[in-house]
Amino acid sequence: MGVDRAVRWLLVVAGAYVAAQMMADVASLRIITIGGYAVDAGTLIYPFTFTLRDLVHKIGGKSAARTVIVLAAGVNLVMAAFFGLVGTLPADMVTGPQLEFGRVLAPVWGIVIASIVAEVVAELIDTEAYSMWERRFADRHQWGRVLVSNAVAIPIDSAIFVGLATLFGVFPAEVAWSIFWLNLVIKGLVTLVSVPWIYLVRPTPLSTSQ
Repeated sequence: MGVDRAVRWLLVVAGAYVAAQMMADVASLRIITIGGYAVDAGTLIYPFTFTLRDLVHKIGGKSAARTVIVLAAGVNLVMAAFFGLVGTLPADMVTGPQLEFGRVLAPVWGIVIASIVAEVVAELIDTEAYSMWERRFADRHQWGRVLVSNAVAIPIDSAIFVGLATLFGVFPAEVAWSIFWLNLVIKGLVTLVSVPWIYLVRPTPLSTSQ
């Protein structure tokens, strides 16, 4: 894969990663029920970011993966702050009070902080686990990069998110346990579905041995 094509693929995958992180953080403001169990709605899309991170790593190397993790965290923090600011500005009463914006998008800072901290810590751990597998097996057993790195990072991500959100008083302990276990189940299933993605891209001149 030439450098130009590699850059294009890296931009596509990195853009998808950041977009999925943003959608997950907004959706996490709503707690839904699946099969009678509570879970934050961001869990429906967030698990895909782990494998998208793996694709960024494969195309651009560890440095690119770390960069996109920090970038996504920064974008989500700015997004939450911007939504908070917009929600405090006076509405044009000719148009109407427009209360729906604040009800939907006003940041719940306990969830925002819990989400961003969990994302950064878990995704950086995912990066290290991926690198260890890559050093051990090189281009062999690439499916293992996804399974092992996700298996290490996912429980850490869920534990940090639920633990911090509970500490900040976002939801009660019984809801927290429901969210934690359903997080693990959904993220595990998404990992299995997304394993073949690792074969859609190839190592490029942008990536180096880690």
